[in-house]
Amino acid sequence: MSDSMNETAGNEQYDDAILDSNAIAPTDAEGNPIPVTIPVDLAPGVKVVYTTRLGGVSAGDWGDLNLGGKSGDNPAAVRANRMALTKAVGAPLSLLAQVHSGRAVDVDEMFETNAPYGCDRSGTIIEAGNEDGPEAYPRLEADAEVTAQQGVALGMFAADCLPVLLADPQASVIAAAHCGRKGLQCGVIGATVDLMTAKGAKPERIVATLGPCICGDCYEVGDEIADEFDAQFPGTFTLTRFGGPGIDIAKAALQELDKAGIPRDNVISSIPRVSAATQYLDQDAELAALCASDGEGSPELEERIGEVRHSLCTLENPLWYSHRRASLAEKQHEGRMLALIVRE
Repeated sequence: MSDSMNETAGNEQYDDAILDSNAIAPTDAEGNPIPVTIPVDLAPGVKVVYTTRLGGVSAGDWGDLNLGGKSGDNPAAVRANRMALTKAVGAPLSLLAQVHSGRAVDVDEMFETNAPYGCDRSGTIIEAGNEDGPEAYPRLEADAEVTAQQGVALGMFAADCLPVLLADPQASVIAAAHCGRKGLQCGVIGATVDLMTAKGAKPERIVATLGPCICGDCYEVGDEIADEFDAQFPGTFTLTRFGGPGIDIAKAALQELDKAGIPRDNVISSIPRVSAATQYLDQDAELAALCASDGEGSPELEERIGEVRHSLCTLENPLWYSHRRASLAEKQHEGRMLALIVRE
């Protein structure tokens, strides 16, 4: 397995922190699955967490740890997965209705616990149980959120789009942004940094990390879109492994962080931690079962892992959900991961 850096600063300290997955209990004392997550220490007192497909109760095309509420999965399974995640993270979740916009919102103005796992503004369907039929949590459409609160886990759904997690630990301000192609073009990173600054952060102090996303070698978009994106973010045009033109959204995000005044040395790589996690899960029984049944590539886990060139790439790495990988397999559904940031 190889990996190219889509961020500049490495953190080799993370490699030795990963344990053998076969030595970890798959359930808690009550028999509930424990979400398999990948933590990254972004700054003192600030933790980033990436969920995987492992350690949940969803089934079929959504297996196993689907956290998205709009894909047709059983609402009870989604709720159980989210409740297990908030327990694992040790903080309530803050969720939005992501719409590929450039809008960032201040969580401190709207956080209110309305679900057993935290504050849900994503429009998630609530399981039917009353005479009026199914309900939904209220929607708040935005693609970034900022908070100065301690103990709130800001979450961004993803299944190919790029989550960017940011923090100014001195100002006690953290943020999470959902950076798909359209969101990047709409300036979502700049809007996020502006809101952080309004709450006391300073760009030169902000540290950031780029989460899992589809890589430039896999994100095929066609000539017109690739040319338009490259015109806005020079150097992001790619020729994908499928033979057509593509784009590198991680490279575009780095340009936007530069533009926002965040020093490149403040961009911490998640690659060492994610690569180590991928290696220790290369014989994991649950991941092997998912590969054997998902129809999204080789049924053999060893072969899937052997084909991973970029551990953060959602299409290549079977740890992640990928809309594009599911589409190539002609599937109608796929799950969603969450990228989280919390100030402990």
